[in-house]
Amino acid sequence: MDCAEEEVDFNWEEYLEETGATAAPHTSFRHVELSLQSSFQPGMKLEVANKGSLDTYWVATIITTCGQLLLLRYCGYGDDRKADFWCDVMTAELHPVGWCAQNNKTLQPPEDNVYLRAAIKEKYSDWAEFLIKELTGSRTAPANLLEGPLKGKNTVDLIVVGCVLEVRDDSEPSVYWAAQVQLNVGGRLCLSYVGLNDPAHYRWMFYLDNRLRPLGWAKENNLSMKPPTDRCDLRSSSEWSEALDQATAEAINSPLPLEVFKDHADLNTHSFRAGMKLEMVSPVEPFHILPVSVTKIYNEYYFQITVDDLTTEAPPTCVVCHANSLGILPVQWCLKNGVGLERPQGFESQDFNWADYLKHSGTEAAPDACFPNAYQSKGFCKDMWLEAVNPHQPAELCVARITQVKGRLLWLKLEGLTKPLPDCIVDVESMDIFPVGWCEANVYPLTHVQKIVRPLQKKIAVVQPEKQLAPLQPPDAPLNPCPSMAMDTGLVNGKYCCSQLFINHRCFSGPYLNKGRIAELPKAVGPGKCAVVLKEILTMLINSAYKPGRVLRELQMVEDPQWNCQEETLKAKYKGKSYRSTMRIVRTADQVSEFCRRVCERLQCCQNLFGPTYVSDTCPENCSSQTKTKYTYYKKRKVGRPSLGENAQDGDMTKPARRRKKRKAIFVQKKRRSSIVGYHTTESPQDSDYYYDDEEEDFEEWGSEASSNSLREETSAQDAPRRGRPPRRAALQRRATHPDTSDRSSPRRTTRSVSCSQNQTANHTNTKTESFEEEDRLVLERNPLEWSVSDVVEFITSTDCASLAKIFQEQDIDGQALLLLTLPTVQECMDLKLGPAIKLCHQIERVKVAFYSQYAN
Repeated sequence: MDCAEEEVDFNWEEYLEETGATAAPHTSFRHVELSLQSSFQPGMKLEVANKGSLDTYWVATIITTCGQLLLLRYCGYGDDRKADFWCDVMTAELHPVGWCAQNNKTLQPPEDNVYLRAAIKEKYSDWAEFLIKELTGSRTAPANLLEGPLKGKNTVDLIVVGCVLEVRDDSEPSVYWAAQVQLNVGGRLCLSYVGLNDPAHYRWMFYLDNRLRPLGWAKENNLSMKPPTDRCDLRSSSEWSEALDQATAEAINSPLPLEVFKDHADLNTHSFRAGMKLEMVSPVEPFHILPVSVTKIYNEYYFQITVDDLTTEAPPTCVVCHANSLGILPVQWCLKNGVGLERPQGFESQDFNWADYLKHSGTEAAPDACFPNAYQSKGFCKDMWLEAVNPHQPAELCVARITQVKGRLLWLKLEGLTKPLPDCIVDVESMDIFPVGWCEANVYPLTHVQKIVRPLQKKIAVVQPEKQLAPLQPPDAPLNPCPSMAMDTGLVNGKYCCSQLFINHRCFSGPYLNKGRIAELPKAVGPGKCAVVLKEILTMLINSAYKPGRVLRELQMVEDPQWNCQEETLKAKYKGKSYRSTMRIVRTADQVSEFCRRVCERLQCCQNLFGPTYVSDTCPENCSSQTKTKYTYYKKRKVGRPSLGENAQDGDMTKPARRRKKRKAIFVQKKRRSSIVGYHTTESPQDSDYYYDDEEEDFEEWGSEASSNSLREETSAQDAPRRGRPPRRAALQRRATHPDTSDRSSPRRTTRSVSCSQNQTANHTNTKTESFEEEDRLVLERNPLEWSVSDVVEFITSTDCASLAKIFQEQDIDGQALLLLTLPTVQECMDLKLGPAIKLCHQIERVKVAFYSQYAN
């Protein structure tokens, strides 16, 4: 079949998942992080309209920002944050300091804020005296950010097409020229020199580049305004001057806000001297590192570097640098990092040695003190992916992979180029690299790898098998949608192919499967080869489980001697570990329906959760009203461990039980809660999503080599009482009799409450069924949506996460915010490790469950 490149929309998430690659962390791109920040700065003052009091205002201080939201604190509260409040810049009535005086409005604290008025009256005779002291030396929020077309915009959004800036000359640090913004892509600016509108001379620079300055900056600092040195001859002097005057006049009407330059880094003084040698990434071809020399010192901030060239044929390559310039490195850096150093042009010897070179040229190496940050990697690692600028086409951004990291330099392999380039060398702080998804977020084209596709004659399946048992077909053989048919002559009637299998998201998911993850699965899989479609759908279910390894264990027990099966290896990942299990999957279409039903029964979910039957709104089983403990099969046994009675039915009682390796179970110690008004616990079967006692199993024992028979041998040995573990009835009696010592009396504690009955069957004296451990359900006296910050802190203090209550207090998390917390947000915003974060999220889930059961309706 002919192969062809197909132009399809590139999706980073899919690409990383398919290749198993990792994206470079977003926090490593400091310039991008700064570009996302608000134009408002903490500490700025502004005048806020008082609620309920017409034409009266009071001064407030910006505490923090979140997009167009501002957290404000009225002046007079000092460091007391109990009355901090959020407001939206786009909807709230906010003004710069001085607006009230200009518009004859009254400045006074809110009338209903008795505390604030009393606090100020204690120290000051009137409001004016207090404000004079409070506002002296303070910084007001810019008026153009509070009103007009720039209201509420981020810093990057303040730079609009047509704005004029000044750009430093590449050859003379004291020379600037005006440039106009032609395009703003997330802070990456396409600039055209004033008087030179030819796209061939456009320049791309990030707005944080210290070569960019506001219009008028050169004049204020007694610097020259001249056309760029390398383009000066393209226009006459009068044409350049006329274009500059016209652009300046237009820019006065819509000046670029100075807030754009607030994050520009200040230049540090350097300690280089003329004649010093160093190494540098080639400024023309950034694919290798060259020996260079300091040839001129302009001032304490700038110096000139010239690429060493022992020939006299080509003009010298010079570049203006400062102490923090990217790509300059100390002598011997390449040698220490195992990187090749290019020999200077005209250097006769094949082997370049710095000691001989310095001695021969009579020069000295720049000391290491001149390079303060030569060895910072900023979190980048080999084989991470990002987006990078093509050095030969600055307007083009490409998918890039880090091929190596040395000190603060990255080697990038640019993908998707029509003409491949060598690995490009960039600094970790380069403003020409961006995190994955940056182009998509800024609606800018990204050059990516073209997918190689093989045109198909007919598509009938959405899944492909990992291995085919049939021999490979010759290249010119016709495409067979069901390759397994070739193994059995005459079976061309679709016996080994099944129709679509549906995943009915609304059906009851049982105790093993996470209903939220089930809802994210496709509605149907197939049609295609039976074993392939079933394997794909079982893999989806495994990955939707609370504990994928436990579901693997259950699926291994689904079999029937009468089925026509083939063995398939199923895989699962859990807590960073990979597990395998061999399962027998039916091969013929007539057995698919029964196989699906048996799997659903084993997983104790609705028998219509997946299979050939499509359920639109209401399931025939009426499973939507069931709880996690609906099925008696689920309640009669310990989850995941079949009893001896089950094994006896399978005829495995006669097999000797092999000795099982000692399992290490992890138990969560739970502090005894003190009784707090408003938080009561009762036993409930509805929260059994989190019913597992054991955090980890020794799944490796039943990996890809284990069969279902060996599993039964294993499970038969588990029915003997465990050493050191007293019966649950006795443990419960001790808790009831000695509640104060319950923590000490039980050698094994769990975070779950257990039922107080155990059923023993006389006919099977060796068979013992244990009741399922149900989680304590929270009963709330008040809707958590109405909880204040102190109510949330009180609740967290009452749990085994009391040590984290201070974080809720510091971050002002009330009831509404509490219900929005998830595991990723808890880890990111509270800076918690995985263990404490999961523990905290367990308590939050209890509140959510109680909220839904008591107040959601």
